[in-house]
Amino acid sequence: MSVRAKKHLGQHFLTDMSICQQIADAVQCNNTYDKVLEIGPGMGALTQYLLERKDFETHVIEIDRESVEYLEVNFAALENRIYSNDFLHADLSQLFNNEPFALLGNFPYNISSQIVFKLLDFKELIPEMVGMFQKEVAA
Repeated sequence: MSVRAKKHLGQHFLTDMSICQQIADAVQCNNTYDKVLEIGPGMGALTQYLLERKDFETHVIEIDRESVEYLEVNFAALENRIYSNDFLHADLSQLFNNEPFALLGNFPYNISSQIVFKLLDFKELIPEMVGMFQKEVAA
């Protein structure tokens, strides 16, 4: 079973495992929080490296039902930590009961700026953001 990237969701699955490892390694946590939320994990290329880290608990939020089903079947370690929801409409204060968390992912081009604005709205809960943006968005 694999997941087909959906253009209308801006999906571009990360396939370079060295980039996935670099993103996972970049998460600091600094003992001030112990949860990370990955936006749009797709088939879990980055997720697999996050789950190897024992200094935090990995949670994922995914809007694509096909990806959610894939993750449920292939990532048993994520049991009860897969949120089938649109990150942009999720109530982040309720997600972890107002506890801080890191935000990360391979951010879709079409909502990258909206993700940053949402992060700013919840900056007291999200002390760290790690991820990859398309060059055009970063510029």
